[in-house]
Amino acid sequence: MAGFRQRAPALVDIAMIPHPSVTLIVDLSEAGGIVYDAHGRQQRGSFVAGLLPGQLRAGGWRGECLQIRLSPVVAAAVLGVSNELTGTVASLEDVWLHDAGQVEERLRAATSWDERFTIAADVLGRRLAARPSVDPEVAYTWRRTVTSRGRIRVNGLADEAGWSRKRLWSRFRSQIGLTPKRAAQLVRFDHAAHLLAAA
Repeated sequence: MAGFRQRAPALVDIAMIPHPSVTLIVDLSEAGGIVYDAHGRQQRGSFVAGLLPGQLRAGGWRGECLQIRLSPVVAAAVLGVSNELTGTVASLEDVWLHDAGQVEERLRAATSWDERFTIAADVLGRRLAARPSVDPEVAYTWRRTVTSRGRIRVNGLADEAGWSRKRLWSRFRSQIGLTPKRAAQLVRFDHAAHLLAAA
């Protein structure tokens, strides 16, 4: 999680660097709100950027926002739609319905970033505990992909998970939103980007 104070009066194109996570941006501004493009039309307020969103147009606000990055395994349980978010941007209200407004109000009322982080962690933890998660084999495959930095073969992952390659491919894609091969590429890219940033 990270908190930001921002002043962006006009819409600007933001190139989203591929990252192995689903990103929530919670708009904490009292008036105006973040403006962003989703499905070809401008919307206002908090949003969720799925895996591989590519280009994002955002701006038009002055205030604060909270960024939360979730692994796709956690996002599938917390959001319930991680596979449907791949490559897209959606309003938090569309994803969480009436819960979105309640969470935003609690976060706006907090007096410090630490308090906001605690509230967000509590909300996410409760949702995670209350919803069905992905298959244990899918979660295991994701963890192994991350810990191996994307350098593990899908056949090897299927053997470790105890599934056929075809079943692993199908279940992983339906629950995470990417194939295991594409997930490995994304994890390798993210690792390389971190190495470059540290150089």
